[in-house]
Amino acid sequence: MLSKIKKEDTKGSRIIVTVIGPDKVGIIAAVAQVLASNGINILDISQTILQEFLVMVMVADMSGSTRDMIALKDKLAEKGREIGVRIDAQHEDVFNFMHRI
Repeated sequence: MLSKIKKEDTKGSRIIVTVIGPDKVGIIAAVAQVLASNGINILDISQTILQEFLVMVMVADMSGSTRDMIALKDKLAEKGREIGVRIDAQHEDVFNFMHRI
């Protein structure tokens, strides 16, 4: 189904979710559950393990969600504290601006 979603269809509603912390079972599932329960679709995900730390970046589409960005950030941060990792989210435009070379 992901292949049928065009990049331009979600432009403007995409967010970047980052997760950093000690690797353990269930982190991806916990983050995905928060997003899914708020009507947010994961478009892409990349993860790696650096020594014992999980570093994950997700691109997600908020167009189907009624939750605002501040409430979502709070919900993700709360879940991060629960599972022992740092979870943050930012609008794609903010992420791109902050990480330009």
